[in-house]
Amino acid sequence: MSLSVTGIFDAMVSHVAASGRFDRVEEQEPKNAPGTGVSAALWMQSVEPIRSSGLAATSGRVEVSIRIYIPTTADSDDRVDRALLEATDTLLTAYSGDFTLGDLVRSVDLLGAYGVPLSAQGGYLKQDQTLYRVMVLTVPLIVNDIWAQSP
Repeated sequence: MSLSVTGIFDAMVSHVAASGRFDRVEEQEPKNAPGTGVSAALWMQSVEPIRSSGLAATSGRVEVSIRIYIPTTADSDDRVDRALLEATDTLLTAYSGDFTLGDLVRSVDLLGAYGVPLSAQGGYLKQDQTLYRVMVLTVPLIVNDIWAQSP
């Protein structure tokens, strides 16, 4: 028993890359500005046990963060926000539609039964002297039987 980090993370990256909305997809939070166009970065944010665990194994909530970046100099403000919302909607739709990530997880916690629900929060981020319009998605995944419990 263990958390299939590679399988889950690969499935998340595949969803983002397959959407066709991004010029680049980073598999970690970038230390440098992601560049021009629409970019996405994914990283594991947290892992915690949940109360629906059984007597022999502990299930958990794995939270993945996805940040979408668009340079504010890319186009007019209206087009930047529109592109940001379209990319956000594409990902929220994907995670709502593939509820188990191909049977890798019990579910995407769409409505927040075990914490923060599937959601997105917008803002701005300045990195390497470039101002980006960003949206950070919280993707909570519920995973069965991650850790064995000792008697």
